[in-house]
Amino acid sequence: MKRTLTALFICLTLITAKAQIAEKAEDICPLLIGESITNATVINGKNEEVKLMSVLEAKPTVLVFYRGGWCPYCNLQLSALGESEAEILEAGYQIIAISPESYENIKPTIDIDKIKYQVFADPDGKLLQQVGIAFKANEKTKGYIKQKTKGKVSDILPVPTVMILDTKGVILFEYINPDYKVRMSKDLLMAVLGALMKK
Repeated sequence: MKRTLTALFICLTLITAKAQIAEKAEDICPLLIGESITNATVINGKNEEVKLMSVLEAKPTVLVFYRGGWCPYCNLQLSALGESEAEILEAGYQIIAISPESYENIKPTIDIDKIKYQVFADPDGKLLQQVGIAFKANEKTKGYIKQKTKGKVSDILPVPTVMILDTKGVILFEYINPDYKVRMSKDLLMAVLGALMKK
């Protein structure tokens, strides 16, 4: 109970201060089901600015926030999404993946994994902060990222997150786990999509 109250206090403090960058993954304060994603500007693999809502309004979306192509757990998750893409599309959804990497670093992810869904960069982490899933990367992690990537290394990371949104950007479901090694399974995702289709 004490830990829950502490987390709630931290969350309220972040909202009041409008900081939205937690000290650690366990302290994030994400948007909740029923709230809406902001119309942030993201960058595609060609270094073009894209308004997020222009993509979301096309169809309901499985939105995935991942740490980066340098993260093996993220790569496994993205590959699994690619394998499930036909089923997800058949269910009436599109897939969008976003990371705080530079645009130079999202293209190898697209090419290596042979994924067909859209991948965007949020290089300054503004969207991550607005969604409330950003936390400060420690020096060890930043050093590791610098070895594995090129370009600017982000000072913040997202807690890996899966959100299901309607065409207005309203959150219908979310899966957020501070343990970056644990990701939402394909079976759970498909079960949630199936349940939402019945509503």
